[in-house]
Amino acid sequence: MPRAKWVVTVLTVALLATTVVVLQRTDGAEHAVATTDDALPSRALGLSGHRRLVRELEQAGAQAPVRGARPPATAAGPLRAVTEPLRAAQPLRLRIPSLGVDVPLTGGREEVSWDTGGPAPGAAGTAVVTGDGLRLGELRRGRTIEIPRADRRTAVFTVVRISPGAVGGREEAAGRAQLRLVGGETAVLARLTGQRRTH
Repeated sequence: MPRAKWVVTVLTVALLATTVVVLQRTDGAEHAVATTDDALPSRALGLSGHRRLVRELEQAGAQAPVRGARPPATAAGPLRAVTEPLRAAQPLRLRIPSLGVDVPLTGGREEVSWDTGGPAPGAAGTAVVTGDGLRLGELRRGRTIEIPRADRRTAVFTVVRISPGAVGGREEAAGRAQLRLVGGETAVLARLTGQRRTH
């Protein structure tokens, strides 16, 4: 028993001495310890960017949907480029994202309407849409105009020309789908460049 007590005493003293030395080295060197702590898991386990991975997993966990909850439905699918006109379908709305315009599109004498005597937007030919208060003079070439349609497709047109002072008129497109948007004293010509499936 005396020998066992002696061994326990020696081990206790050694442990206390080691603890004191470690505390002295870390006192006033918190930055160095943090750096070592940062690097140790990567070196010891052969990992790289472990902290970034942990942070990404934590963020994913925080944004994980509640069990049983449905993810929000998207309003439209991805944009697909088109080279051919779409089949004729009734247009439902006129959207000009760069101007913040999103209005119903009718075939009658409403605020914004399309000329039912011509092709439907997205079909072959030049569809004509007229409306007041659309601020078409603020549009620029390359901007898009979107027309959601009854066939659950959104026809996406790209502006190719803005004509101040021009009104009315239809421009033949020789098999190409175009949109002529007229508002006040400004006319915009846009070509069909894409489509989006509407859910």
